[in-house]
Amino acid sequence: MTTPFEQQLRDRGFLQTTTPSLKPLTGGVSSEIYLVEDGDRRFVVKRALAKLKVQQDWFADTSRNRSEQAYMRYVASFRPDAMPEIYQCDAEAGLFSMEYLEGYRNWKDDLLAGHCDVDLARRAGVLVGEIHSRTWGDSRIKADFDTIPNFDQLRIDPYLRGTAQKHADLATKMLAEADRLTRSRQCLIHGDYSPKNMMHLDGRLVPLDCEVACFADAAFDLAFLLNHLFLKSLFHVPVELPMPEMISAVREGYGDGNPEHYREVETRAATLLPMLMLARVDGKSPVEYLNVDQQSFVRSFTREHILRDGIPLKQIAENWFQTLQPLMNE
Repeated sequence: MTTPFEQQLRDRGFLQTTTPSLKPLTGGVSSEIYLVEDGDRRFVVKRALAKLKVQQDWFADTSRNRSEQAYMRYVASFRPDAMPEIYQCDAEAGLFSMEYLEGYRNWKDDLLAGHCDVDLARRAGVLVGEIHSRTWGDSRIKADFDTIPNFDQLRIDPYLRGTAQKHADLATKMLAEADRLTRSRQCLIHGDYSPKNMMHLDGRLVPLDCEVACFADAAFDLAFLLNHLFLKSLFHVPVELPMPEMISAVREGYGDGNPEHYREVETRAATLLPMLMLARVDGKSPVEYLNVDQQSFVRSFTREHILRDGIPLKQIAENWFQTLQPLMNE
């Protein structure tokens, strides 16, 4: 029986055979993603959702699908290895088809399994640094990616404002940071630059899910990536993995990719990082892999660092692993 979605793809020319196979792919909450086998063709179709697949009500404009395609095309113009090829798109329907990365590994899956690749972490830092550096202050890119409302709907509001509602003592600082992020315009950011959205194979690293892409604050991408590495290190306690080295590699890689603006980006990322860590416990999109005790650990650590001003990013990392050390000996 033909599903409505399959019929939509057929009506809009995405399908060529009468017996295609559509297999749902997992991993995201903001879109429907399918692996399509249509005759001898294999590709991925992605359609943005107006209501995200989370427990709390969370709505977003489906026009972000166009921003995602624009980001992929722009980055591919100077780093074709870093983006999947786009095959076909339909702006009205909010969907597009793209290359299927067959055989590629998901970086989040690797990290949860305890596989740590320091060089991969460095390359992730270099890539996002290059994108930031190349677009820094570019008025044309700013006009093309003037999509802060999507960034607000998908990141600022659910992560910062949503979390601030649950922590009255932190609300002033978190709301001030949310307001700053809505106003800051520096460069093109990915907006969801995390291991779950990165595929890799034989030295090729491909970030996916670029639908939050906008001209905004560079610190968000850096802090967002580091956040996930911090939390993965807690998940693996008491197993000690080279997570400190991976975090250093991201920072150093970012500095190589964006040397002119590295210091100022790091300073703002240091303010944002503990807020994002807390948001992955008490925001609208909590991570699924931390237990109750680990969530309490995050709350305790981040509260102290949010309330204190001016702690450098390197020092936050050192404090984190020092605080983890007693748990390693249990």
